[in-house]
Amino acid sequence: MADSHSHRHNDPHAGHDHGHGHGHAHNHGHHHHHGTPGGRAFAIAVALNLGFVLAEVAAGLVYGSVALLADAGHNFADVLALMLSWGASLLANRPPSARFTYGLKSSSILAALANAALLWVALGAILIETLQHLFTPAPVAGAAMMAVAAAGIAVNGVSALLFAGGQKDDVNLRAAFQHMLADTLVSAGVVAAGALVLLTGWRWVDPAAGLIIVGLIGVGSWSLLRESVNLGLAAVPARIDESAVRQFLASQPGVAAVHDLHIWPMSTTEAALTAHLVMPAGHPGDGFLHGLTEAIAGRFAIGHPTIQIETDGAPCALHPEGVV
Repeated sequence: MADSHSHRHNDPHAGHDHGHGHGHAHNHGHHHHHGTPGGRAFAIAVALNLGFVLAEVAAGLVYGSVALLADAGHNFADVLALMLSWGASLLANRPPSARFTYGLKSSSILAALANAALLWVALGAILIETLQHLFTPAPVAGAAMMAVAAAGIAVNGVSALLFAGGQKDDVNLRAAFQHMLADTLVSAGVVAAGALVLLTGWRWVDPAAGLIIVGLIGVGSWSLLRESVNLGLAAVPARIDESAVRQFLASQPGVAAVHDLHIWPMSTTEAALTAHLVMPAGHPGDGFLHGLTEAIAGRFAIGHPTIQIETDGAPCALHPEGVV
């Protein structure tokens, strides 16, 4: 839908009237990324991990292993994280309403931020436990615990693969993927370290391997936390070059200047844009706006552009870049 018309309005910022030609053009062709998992992937991952949690609880009770029961609690937290991501993906598809005019798309940003924080809380808990074992080495887990950890590699590895395709383009899915990948590495570390200690008798190998794993996960998940915080603060998505968008708009035929350019994430996969374009009177109109929004969607994957055309030469109250 596009409309282009000129009218005079009161500017609440400047306290005077000036005429603008407003071109509000929207492109509703949302760009869905290939390989993005849906509800089925979440359902499988939740079922697998919940089943593994129940198996760990049963094994912990049978063998009297507090470590297995503690790990079951950690894995149950990951089940909750998966359900949080799943719920956000469902909410993001709900239609807009009079109160939530963009729908609930930003729930995926909130979920990504919460999951990134949960991942770091889990890393902190693992680090504390690892340091305790480093200074007071405990007997290595027996074959039963190593077998459970090996099953964890399979369960968490399959779950991670379910989100591997979509996690590159969706921070919400990346949070779920990194939760599963972290658990896969922890389980692999338990098996490898346990086998090495049984062969050598070196108890310090187990906590040392834990420290290495925590370090690797921390380095890998830092970008997730940083990007989630940036999206929560409505920063320009990392995949979009703001200067390239500004240059592209300024290069359009008849555009004399560009100001009040804003690009922000609507969700972990969609972005919106608003901008004022200064053009001479009698600007191209609807055809120009339609073509421009199609080009913005195609070149920058911004599916919700809103362009305002200013033609009268009067100063705009939002012209200084520092004014929002």
